[in-house]
Amino acid sequence: MAFRSRREKLRSILSADTCVHPGSVYDAISIRIAEDLGFPLGMFGGSVASLAVLGDPDVTLITLTELAEQMRRMSRASALPVLVDADHGYGNALNVRRTVQELETSGAAGLTIEDTLLPAAFGETKAQLISLEEGVGKMEAALGGRSDPSLVIMGRTGAAAITSIEDAVRRAQAYEAAGVDALFFTGIKSRAELEAVSTATRLPIVLGGAPEELNEPDYLASQRVRVALQGHAPIAATTQAVYETQKALREGMAPKSLKGLASSELMARVTREAAVKARSSDLLGWKKT
Repeated sequence: MAFRSRREKLRSILSADTCVHPGSVYDAISIRIAEDLGFPLGMFGGSVASLAVLGDPDVTLITLTELAEQMRRMSRASALPVLVDADHGYGNALNVRRTVQELETSGAAGLTIEDTLLPAAFGETKAQLISLEEGVGKMEAALGGRSDPSLVIMGRTGAAAITSIEDAVRRAQAYEAAGVDALFFTGIKSRAELEAVSTATRLPIVLGGAPEELNEPDYLASQRVRVALQGHAPIAATTQAVYETQKALREGMAPKSLKGLASSELMARVTREAAVKARSSDLLGWKKT
């Protein structure tokens, strides 16, 4: 199975003794660029999914159907394994089960289920967590929802920033005991906090953003961090480029005078133009050029 090979690549990353940075991907073009540049893994974040699909901030408005469909588009465009931020699984444990089923069939190599209370509760401006018991139930539902055992399911907690590092350790240990394949932490602020969760657990660790002192690959690898996110700068760069180009055109600049545009060679590469032309020649009787 084509999807299984992608999932096995993610598993090999998690079982290695090194730490890698994934490419931030959100559509067919961005994933192809990440693949062409040699990224071993793509990260499809919930925030970039909301931006790419809805043009909305990360306030849990995107639906499971929209997320899975965007993942399906990327799976068609590239063989790069992708880790998907599945937020809270779009509901309770039963919804988590369906979330796993949908993302598995859309080609995700792995996904994260987090214990943040989402959507935000009425009257609450600060992030909250669901109970430990509900969190464990969601992890068990996620594991029960997959049909391909090679699909990677990660238990994610933001407790380090919301409650305490001690709570993050308790939750990580419970999710590990439930059988998840890896642990995903957000809100880790120091080496001491990372070492606390690393010492208390055994599974591969993924870090979702970290301060400068935690950006040393060899140190991260020594703490069992196998994947460390670097944020989602590509979609911000894309937004700025589109803004500047549209602004210049609106102000009267001639299209030929625009700067910073992708070359025809780059556009041909990311659209796989040569392969499309070859298929057109073979299947539609087009003359080869």
